[in-house]
Amino acid sequence: MNRSNGTVISSFLAPAVVLLLAFMILPFAMAFVLSFTNSRLIPSPRGTSNVGLSNYEKVMNDNLFWTGLKHNFYFVIIVVPIQTALALLLAILVNQKLKFSKFFRTFYFIPTVAAMVTIAVVWSFLYHPNGLINAFLKTITGGYWGGVDFLNNKAWAFPAIMAMSIWQGVGFQMLIFLAGLQDIPESYYEAADIDGANDWQKFRFITLPQLKNTTTFVVISTTILAFRLFTQVLVMTNGGPQNSTYTVMLHIYNMAYKRLNIGYGSALTVVFFLIILTISLIQRYLLGEEREVV
Repeated sequence: MNRSNGTVISSFLAPAVVLLLAFMILPFAMAFVLSFTNSRLIPSPRGTSNVGLSNYEKVMNDNLFWTGLKHNFYFVIIVVPIQTALALLLAILVNQKLKFSKFFRTFYFIPTVAAMVTIAVVWSFLYHPNGLINAFLKTITGGYWGGVDFLNNKAWAFPAIMAMSIWQGVGFQMLIFLAGLQDIPESYYEAADIDGANDWQKFRFITLPQLKNTTTFVVISTTILAFRLFTQVLVMTNGGPQNSTYTVMLHIYNMAYKRLNIGYGSALTVVFFLIILTISLIQRYLLGEEREVV
């Protein structure tokens, strides 16, 4: 690589590096430093002092943190496989050369670009005991459905949030899978047709292997987004009822901004970040990623 090419590449990388430093590395470094202090959102008259590892010891004995982490894992285990599989199915459907396929691509993607707060408010009305979902279920069951207050019912609240989250996010993964599908050479399928392969065999031996890198990206990115579960919980249930929808992000928000304990909130953030990073690395190792040799 000559010097001119290196300069061009550096000029393209510079904005990304600046943004990465400003919005990821620097905030994490600040959180790491603050996690060893008793820093408050509103400074106390006694000032800020170093408390060593006491914040981290508190995290290990924080029942609400472990409750939230359990709910985060539950959310990831349910939402990520369903959302990934549904996104792949939708991508295959809209990739067909059919009438109105572009309309359906747009239709499925619209929820992704809408503000989560707005979506959460709308779905809160849908989940109301007198809302559209209960009315629909009552209609299709001939009146046998008695109606459920989904968001105030301990058994239904978290599944209700999961369903809404899957609906909201599936369009983003669908577009990624769609790009991967359109990158598969048509000659592969033509050769399979000549060999007499059916649709399932073409999907299993051509589509899935060719989408390995895409699937790896979708699973890891969806997992990270799922662990960040916050807005819909804050708006729809605020962690209730009886902490049945409580999450780590909500706990960090409560500690740092409601109780004004920035030091402890930073310690929670660091621990949560390391957990997500570890899970992402494990996923990356297990799923693997094939590099194209040029």
